[in-house]
Amino acid sequence: MSAVDNSMDAFDLLVIGAGSGGVRAARTAAALGARVAIAEQSRVGGTCVIRGCVPKKLLVTASRYRSEATDAIGFGWSFEARGHNWRVLRDGIAEEVCRLEQLYRKGLENAHVTILDETASVEGSGRVRLASGRSVRAENIIVATGALPSPLGIPGAEHCITSDDVFGLPALPPRIVIVGGGYIALEFAGIFKGLGADVTLLHRGAAVLRGFDADVQQGVAGAYLEQGLRIRFNTAVRSIEASPAGYCVTDHTGNRFDCDLVLNATGRLPNTTAAAGVLALNQGGAIVVDDRYATSVAGVYAIGDAIGQLNLTPVAIRQGQWLAESLFGTPRLCLPDFGLTPTAVFSTPELASVGLTEQQARATLADITVYRTSFRPMRASLAGSLERVMMKLVVDKHSDRVVGLHMLGRDAAEIVQMGAISLQRGITKREFDRTVALHPSVAEEFVTMSNHD
Repeated sequence: MSAVDNSMDAFDLLVIGAGSGGVRAARTAAALGARVAIAEQSRVGGTCVIRGCVPKKLLVTASRYRSEATDAIGFGWSFEARGHNWRVLRDGIAEEVCRLEQLYRKGLENAHVTILDETASVEGSGRVRLASGRSVRAENIIVATGALPSPLGIPGAEHCITSDDVFGLPALPPRIVIVGGGYIALEFAGIFKGLGADVTLLHRGAAVLRGFDADVQQGVAGAYLEQGLRIRFNTAVRSIEASPAGYCVTDHTGNRFDCDLVLNATGRLPNTTAAAGVLALNQGGAIVVDDRYATSVAGVYAIGDAIGQLNLTPVAIRQGQWLAESLFGTPRLCLPDFGLTPTAVFSTPELASVGLTEQQARATLADITVYRTSFRPMRASLAGSLERVMMKLVVDKHSDRVVGLHMLGRDAAEIVQMGAISLQRGITKREFDRTVALHPSVAEEFVTMSNHD
C-alpha cells in the first residue's frame, strides 16, 4: 500500500522507518489496540535485516570456511580445492534477505499495521508529510530512520563503495583497500581476506576499534597482521583516483595503494531527513531526545540510530517496545537500562565485551584487579594454526564484583552473551570461582582464571 484514502488518514501512531526498532514499536502498539501506520522508503527490515547484521553475518560465516577446511587437514580430512564462487554466495544471501523481508512485512500486515511504501517526514506535532504529497495525521509519531554511511569528503570519494553496496558486487575484487578502523572496517577486512582477497586497511587512528578494551584492540590487530592483512595506522587518506588497473589511493604522506575496490568504512551518521528541519538536532547531527525518547516537538519521539546513543539493533528494539508500551499500555516508570549492553565485532577472530574496559575501570573505580589469560585452543594444536584466545575479567577490588568481561576468539559472542547475564546479576569473582567448570571447553577459562595483575 503506497497511500491511504481520505477515511484512513488519521492514526494513533505513525512510525517513520521500518527497521528493527520501528517494526517492534509498530507491532507492539497495534497489539495494544492502537491504530498504527509505518512508512518506509526502501525495504521493510531496515539496515540490520537488509544490508547490515544479517547478510553481513552470512558473509562472515562464508569467509571462515576456507580456514576451517585448512584446519581439517590436521584432523585427517582432505578436500579438493575448487575455489570460491562469489555469485553463489551473493545470490544466496539475497534470497535469504528477501525471505526475511517478507516475514517482516507479513508480521506487520498480520498485526493490522498500515504500510506506507514511501518517504515520510515530520511536518509538526501530529502531522507527517508523505513523498506523494499527502499529509497524514497521527496523535503520536516515532522517528526510527536509523543511520547512513558517513561520507569520506576527499577528492575521488565518488570512487568508493560503502558497506551497503558490498552485497551487490558483481564479483569479488582481488585487491581491496578499506578506509576506517571501526567495527565495519574490521568485519569486512576479515570477510574479504577470508574469501581470498588481498586486503589493506588504512586507519587514521593509532588503534582499531575505539572504545574497546586495549587488549582486545591489540589482539585483533595482531591476529589480522598474522593472517597477512596489511594495516596502516595513523594514516589519513587524501585522495582516490581511477587508474587503468583500478584505483589508486594516496595517503597524507604521498604513499600510494593500488587496488580494484575502495571501501569507505569510516562509520555511520544518524539519518535525520525525516526530521525535515522541524526537530532539534545535537552537534553530532542526531535527533535530540529526553530520557523518554521525546523530541523537541510535542507528540514526536525518536529511537534507534537516529538518536545516536547506542547504535545496536537490540537496543533499538527495546527502545521501540518500551516506548510503544508507555504510550498505549501501562505507563512505564522504569526507564530502559543499557548500562551493561553486550556488544560483539564479527571479525576473525571474533570479539565480544560487556561492562567496563580496563581503562574505564581504572578511571572510575578506586582499585581494580584484572584477570587475563591467552592461550591456543585445543583444536589449534592438531590443525597447526596460529589461532589464539584472549579472555579477561575486570573486577572491582572493593566489592569483588565483576565489572567487565572481554573475549577475543572463536564463538566470543556466544560466550559473552551468557556472561552478560552474570554481570546484570552483579556476580562477584568469588562466585565465578565457585562455579564448576565445563571441561573441556574454552568458556571454562572464565571460571578457572587465577592470573591477575
